[in-house]
Amino acid sequence: MPRNAEPQTIEARVRPVPRFGVFLGLGAVLGVILAGILTAVGSYEKSAVVDVVYPPGQVFGFALLWTVPIGIALGGVVALILERTARRHSRVVRVEHERITEADD
Repeated sequence: MPRNAEPQTIEARVRPVPRFGVFLGLGAVLGVILAGILTAVGSYEKSAVVDVVYPPGQVFGFALLWTVPIGIALGGVVALILERTARRHSRVVRVEHERITEADD
């Protein structure tokens, strides 16, 4: 089956775009690091209110529940800001667009 190529020159907008997954992942990692720091500097004395001493592992787990989602959200916000600023640096280029169609017999 013969094919016909119809080349066209069109204009396309090219801009650098940040990878959102990388920023969300970095935010999660920073949240884990922050939870570790908070666990390391925390005091493990008996609570006056509930009369319980929380172990460091449990404190780390509770800290993760707060710091990881906040880190992911902040990473997403940074990626959105970078994406918005990348729109200003977009440029228009000429691209040859080729559409291949099958010829009818």
